[in-house]
Amino acid sequence: MGALDECHYSEELDNGVDLGGCGIEGEPETLAIEDAVRVLLQGLGEDINREGLRKTPLRVAKALREGTRGYKQKVKDIVGGALFPEAGLESKVGSAGGAGGLVIVRDLDLFSYCESCLLPFQVKCHIGYVPSGQRVIGLSKLSRVSEVFAKRLQNPQRLANEICVALQNNIKPSGVAVTLHCSHIHFPFFEPTLFYPNHQGWVKTLVKSGSGVFEDDKSDIWTEFLSLIRFRGINFENSVDKSWCPSQTSIKSGASDSEMIGAVSTILCSLGEDPLREELLETPARFLKWLMSFKNSNLDLKLKRDCLTTKGDLSSELNLPFWSQCEHHLLPFQGVVHIGYYSSNKVNPVGKSILQSIVHFYGFKLQVQERLTRQIAETVSSFLGEDVMVVVEANHTCMLSRGIEKFGSSTATFAVLGRFCTDSASRANFLQIIPNFSPIEG
Repeated sequence: MGALDECHYSEELDNGVDLGGCGIEGEPETLAIEDAVRVLLQGLGEDINREGLRKTPLRVAKALREGTRGYKQKVKDIVGGALFPEAGLESKVGSAGGAGGLVIVRDLDLFSYCESCLLPFQVKCHIGYVPSGQRVIGLSKLSRVSEVFAKRLQNPQRLANEICVALQNNIKPSGVAVTLHCSHIHFPFFEPTLFYPNHQGWVKTLVKSGSGVFEDDKSDIWTEFLSLIRFRGINFENSVDKSWCPSQTSIKSGASDSEMIGAVSTILCSLGEDPLREELLETPARFLKWLMSFKNSNLDLKLKRDCLTTKGDLSSELNLPFWSQCEHHLLPFQGVVHIGYYSSNKVNPVGKSILQSIVHFYGFKLQVQERLTRQIAETVSSFLGEDVMVVVEANHTCMLSRGIEKFGSSTATFAVLGRFCTDSASRANFLQIIPNFSPIEG
């Protein structure tokens, strides 16, 4: 079924002005979000006046408003003046854009906020259209129109539909095709004391939407389009499942702090959304369930401490998964921890579960990666001896939002103690055994 059948396009979606990513500080909507974030931080048991959190409410407000600025943008303002005459293929059969008239823009990187849990998700967008009326559009406008709808609370299929219908209505081509490859961070909704080695860091889905000559998804034009974006063999028969967001299958609604629920609803209103919209009714509870995973009192650290005196060979534990929450923006980051140490010949090797428990203990808090790395190293050294090196590799969703949008970037931090501080050969030996890290793949 084509997008025109699934999505009721409304001119009202496009009314407004461009935020442009600036001028939002001090506005009523921003102040309301700041107040709501303070309520959430206090509900976590945090001191909102401690150094790392003083500016968090403003940072969160600016990130959310920047990430949802599409509510106040107009598609017509983007398309107007960007349509150009193109006579086609002269005396031959065909139309503008090349043989068959198909024009494709591939690999547009977008990010959007999931309407089910308020976490950002990544989007790789591919757009094709067949010009008509001897008109083509500036290619950069396809990216800008896509961003109008990505910068809203979304789910993948509606995002694809809205991009498709907006281009169809404003360019008036023979047809539009949109495919999205979406990646949603999959935070583990379990007790952090439990170790789940097979937990996947990302949930991915593929969706498509078509109008005009693309309404029939079995048509030759669809086959050509999919071939040109190298999606051969991928099945687009079914649209995205409604529970693509991990929070919809992992969280059961339950009693929640009414003040914190109200704070999340205030955030939704301040972004221009209606908290009573059907898709948003459970969003505050889902967001709080995830957020409260980082309450400091959730996990106790119980370790057996041994005094190590005799130096042995280099030991290591690699790819210990972790999940954490950036205290500056209340956005998640996740990745792996590598621990190297010189073990003692007098004690049994340390079990992986103990090291994993240390990683979970410091991960499930409001954190910054540098502090997380140091805390793990100091704790490990307290019972394994002073010769410890820790490397943390992570993917931060705050690098996607806030107008930065550095897709595929990752961050590595180091902490070295004991002989690792002075012995470059020891550091090199440990670094050589660390495998390649792909945080996007989880």
